[in-house]
Amino acid sequence: MGRIDRVFIIAEAGVNHNGDVELAKRMVNAARESGADSVKFQTFRAEKTVSKFAPKAAYQKDTTDTGEAQLDMLKSLELNRATHKYLISYCGVKGILFLSSPFDLESIDLLDELGLEMLKIPSGEITNLPYLRKIGGLKKKIIMSTGMTNLEEIKCALNVLTISGTPKENITILHCNTGYPTPFEDVNLKAMLLIKDTFGVKVGYSDHTLGIEAPIAAVALGASIIEKHFTLDRAMEGPDHKASLEPQELKAMIKAIRNVENALGDGIKRVSPSELENKRVARKSAVAAREIKKGELFSEENITFKRPGVGISPMDWYKMMGKTAKRDFKEDEVIEL
Repeated sequence: MGRIDRVFIIAEAGVNHNGDVELAKRMVNAARESGADSVKFQTFRAEKTVSKFAPKAAYQKDTTDTGEAQLDMLKSLELNRATHKYLISYCGVKGILFLSSPFDLESIDLLDELGLEMLKIPSGEITNLPYLRKIGGLKKKIIMSTGMTNLEEIKCALNVLTISGTPKENITILHCNTGYPTPFEDVNLKAMLLIKDTFGVKVGYSDHTLGIEAPIAAVALGASIIEKHFTLDRAMEGPDHKASLEPQELKAMIKAIRNVENALGDGIKRVSPSELENKRVARKSAVAAREIKKGELFSEENITFKRPGVGISPMDWYKMMGKTAKRDFKEDEVIEL
C-alpha cells in the first residue's frame, strides 16, 4: 500500500522560454512528457519589478550580456496577457496545470483575473508587505518559497497572509536556497523539517542545485511539493538555463521521486505481497532430526528446525517437547502434532 498523499511536482519553466511563446509551448510539452503535475512560469512587468538602476545578480552576469541592465534583460522575458491566456489554454489541452509566480501587484491582478486558483510567492517577495497582503486577501491556495530568509521573516510573512484572509491550511512553505546553482553544503534540507515543526504547515522544497539528489532526499524527508527549474537546452542564452535540468534529467528526477514516495509507504509494518513466497522459503519449521517412531516422545534429541517454514514454528518449541509422535517420521520430514 503506497502513500496516501502524492508529491506535487512543479516543473519550473521560469523565464527559460526566452520570451518566445513557441519555446514556451515546447516547454509545456516537455514538462507534461516528464510526468510533472504543473509547469510554472513567471509573471511580471519589468518596469514594475526592478528599477532602471538595479544591477544583475552575479549568476545573471555570468550567463547574459554584462553590459545589459537587469531591467532590459527582464523586458525581453516578459509574457503579456494574451500569451498568458494562450498558455493557460494550451496547458489545459495538454493536461498539465499552469502556474506562475507574480512579481508585482499588477501581475497578481492579472493571474487572479485569468482564474488561477493557486499562486506561487517567490523568495524575493517574502518581505514585501503590500504584495503579501494583496495575495493573502485573494484567499487562494498559496505556495511560498523561503530562499534568503530566517524563521522570523517566514513568521512575519505567514502572519500577513493569514491576517489578510488566507487560512494556514491553504499555504505550503517551500524550503529554498536562492544560490544559482546552490552548493550542496548550503542546501540544509533539515531546515524544511524545522519550518514544518515551527509553523505547523505543509512543507516542500524548491531546488536550485545542479543535480537531482536534493529533491529526491526532500521527498524522503516528507516534502509535499517539489519545484525544479528545467530548460530544453542548458546551452541556450538566458539567465537561468545553466542552473536547470534538461528534459531527460527532469524525467529521471520525477521517476526517482515517484519510486521514493512508493517506497515510503504508509508506515504500517506488515508482510508485503512480494515477501509471501520468501517467507515460506526463508523461515524454518520443526523437522525430524532422525527417524522417529510412532509413540516416541519429541525431545531436543529428535527434533530440529530447518527450512522451509511450512510447519511448526521454532517459537513453538516448548509446546512440542514431551508430546507423542502420532505416526512415524523420516529424517528431515516436517513434524505434525
